[in-house]
This record gives sequence, structure tokens and C-alpha cells, in this order.
Amino acid sequence: MQPDLNAVSSYLLSLQDSICQGLERADDGAEFKEDRWSRDGESASRLGGGGRSRIMEDGAVFEKAGVGFSHVTGASLPASATASRPELANKPYHAIGVSLVIHPRNPYVPTAHMNVRFFCLADSALGTWNLELGTSGADTAPTWWFGGGFDLTPYYGFDEDCVHWHRTARAACEPFGAELHPKFKQWCDDYFFLKHRGEPRGIGGLFFDDYNAPGFAASFAFQRSVGDAFLSAYLPIVAKRRHTPYGEREREFQLYRRGRYVEFNLVYDRGTLFGLQSGGRTESILMSLPPLVSWRYDWKPEPNTPEARLYEHFLKPQDWLSR
Repeated sequence: MQPDLNAVSSYLLSLQDSICQGLERADDGAEFKEDRWSRDGESASRLGGGGRSRIMEDGAVFEKAGVGFSHVTGASLPASATASRPELANKPYHAIGVSLVIHPRNPYVPTAHMNVRFFCLADSALGTWNLELGTSGADTAPTWWFGGGFDLTPYYGFDEDCVHWHRTARAACEPFGAELHPKFKQWCDDYFFLKHRGEPRGIGGLFFDDYNAPGFAASFAFQRSVGDAFLSAYLPIVAKRRHTPYGEREREFQLYRRGRYVEFNLVYDRGTLFGLQSGGRTESILMSLPPLVSWRYDWKPEPNTPEARLYEHFLKPQDWLSR
């Protein structure tokens, strides 16, 4: 079965809608503002496409939440997408995805991230693409793959929340093979790791890339399962923790730990690098950054404090499903 870009695009648009609606309900009144954009580009680079960026700010629960859809095209994949597959350099491409980051107001509610994306490449000029089939009319089949996942970044962790998060991730994978969840959990632990700090960004979840081995229909079904699982994984945690009392100490620690989020996104994140290297829309690419953040020089938590427990317990990759 040939890849169907229209089907992928339609699903991702509906996923953006459903996630935004779920987050609005959880916030009790805040609404997303939508910013539609297009990218015509110059004839030399042949950049095209567009998207819908949706932002919720200053909500009762979510200080900032960004949920973006984009479908962009280009004449040549940037370095961030071809580092491990140099044979794909200089190929025209379609890239379709939904990416979101949620920064809650209460430090006891964790930050959450999700991304699901689809790439399709061909050997010929973009102008000859058939969007329904995802092919260029050439004799060779296009190269395509799915990628994405979701991860959780707590500031003050709770074991039961971590177990729920990983159980939901496992349930999203189970219909497609017992081997997928442990593989993609490990990949997530390895990927969301700040090498310069020597620490994970959070408690992980799922991460996958270059996923196409089962064929288009099964691979697309897996992506839908991951995308559809996000709200089930996140909203019960939000509901449980949103009313937890907190003070200046917890807020200061939250802003400090948000700095790690910024560092990862700007130094390592493939999606951010792809967007910037491909000449993408800066406002939409960087909408994942938190509204407020702080850094402290050589700060370390006091022993036997909840802040120290984050480092000693929650920022240690582990088998949460064995609990």
C-alpha cells in the first residue's frame, strides 16, 4: 500500500482539534488562539506548505500550552533529518506533524510533550507529487516513515502518576507487538537525556523514529494509537494534582527546572533543529518554550528535600511497570 498523505494530514488535523478541546475542558474556561500560516518560500529552496499554531496562555491550569500542526515541503532534507541516513540528502520531502508542549501553572502538575510526524521523500521534483498517493510518478516507491512519541517532565513526582503514564504508553503499543513498548521506552530514556548535565529531562514515555517496517497501514495505525493515547495519559494526572497547594519555594524550583527544558529543546531536540534548519516559521517552532524560566549558578537541592527526591528517584530511568 502506497503512503496516503491526505489520510495522515486529515488525522493529524483532527488530533490537534481533539487535544485542544480536551485541554480547554481541563482548564475550565481558557481557550486556544489559532494562528494560520503559510510558507511559500523562494524558488531556489522550493519551500512550501503551512500550518495551524494554537496557543493557550494564562489559563487557570495551564500557564502556556502550544499545539501545532504543520505540513511543509522542501527540495532537500536538512542535516537534522539525514544525519543517520546520508543517502536521503538532497531529496524533496513532505513533512507532516502535530507537536505540543504543555507548561502547567501548578508545580505539582508535570510538563508534558507529544509529537507525531510523517516524512515522505521522492527522487523527482516536488511539483510532480501526487499528494493522495504520496508518489512522484517515478518507477521507484517513495521513502517514508513515521516518528514521534510522548514524555513527561515532573517537578515534584508521584510514583502512581509515573505508573499511570507508562501503563498508558504500553497499552498504546500492545496491539502492535509486545516488543515495541520496551524498545520505544528505552529509546525515549536515551533520547530525552541532557548529555551536558548528565541527567534525563523527565521520566520518559515513548520515542520512535524511522518506523515503517509493518507497511503503511499498520504503521499509520500505530501512530494513531500513540496520538490518541496522549490525553488518557496526561489529563488524569492534571486532575489529580491541579489543586495541590504550593508556595514560592515550589514555584522557584519549577522555574529552575524549566531551564532544563529550554536547554534540551535548543541544543538537542530534532524537531526544533529540523524546523530551524529547514527555514521554518520561528514563532511556531519556539512556541514550545515556557513563558517564565530561571537559571541559578551551580545550584543543588538540600539533602532530604522533595527537590532532592526528584533527582534521586524520579530522574533515574527505571521500570515503572514493575511497581
